[in-house]
Amino acid sequence: MPNTGPRSPFAGCAILIAALVVMVFLIAFSITSLFRQSNEIIKFTADQPVAIPVEPLDQHAPELTALAARLDAFHHQLAGKDRATLTLTADEMNLAIAAYEPFNDLRGTLRVIAIGDGVMRLAISFRLNGKPRLARPDEHGWISSDPRFLNGTMVARPVLLNHELVLSIDTIEVPGAKVPREFIEQMSPYRINERYLTDRILGPAMERLTRVSITDGKLVLERVPGETPADVIGKEQVDSAGQRLFKTLAIAACVFLAFAAMVAFSAFRAKRREAGGG
Repeated sequence: MPNTGPRSPFAGCAILIAALVVMVFLIAFSITSLFRQSNEIIKFTADQPVAIPVEPLDQHAPELTALAARLDAFHHQLAGKDRATLTLTADEMNLAIAAYEPFNDLRGTLRVIAIGDGVMRLAISFRLNGKPRLARPDEHGWISSDPRFLNGTMVARPVLLNHELVLSIDTIEVPGAKVPREFIEQMSPYRINERYLTDRILGPAMERLTRVSITDGKLVLERVPGETPADVIGKEQVDSAGQRLFKTLAIAACVFLAFAAMVAFSAFRAKRREAGGG
């Protein structure tokens, strides 16, 4: 006859303990990884930003008038059916950042130093999240962090990604420090123009572009009729950081499943011994 006696609580308690142990492990692993990453970021960042010059508009009134006319002409070309081309020098890009309101967020944090040899050199002072800490009373949430600043020179190639102009980063030069390749790969492609996708002028303009290049020290934006833009950066590269995260979580999940299987197997054997009477 089957055993109708009370079941041992071992199986349920063991699985509960296993779940708690794995949960604590995942939390500790996440916190440790976050602090390790923060410690690495501290090595090539600073606690204060550097001053990135902004082009003085009062000294470039004629250049600004000429640039505005060229931008307006390019906008009308994009609305038509013929080929549209816009070339921009480093000075003209800096002037546009200083003059036009949509680029307000870039002022004081980015400046084009030079364009040539297929790359753009950009002076940057980007704010990053620092080491996590408990939030102060005047801050929202439980966890906060003190800012760190990435001050240096970004060397990047402008490319199109799904009708968006992005920067494929070759390297980031920081005086007296080395930026790890892993950080650069996680940051690249840098979607500097993502914020403009919903802009009523810049968004449709980027969507109509079919190629971007660097020629004779200038950034060249083009719309070629009948041409389908080919993304230079593949989706795999965009998702590389996310894939690394999922791999880490998958390893943790495998550890949990293996541990849970061992506990379940032990509980099953214990239950069989009870059913057999010893």
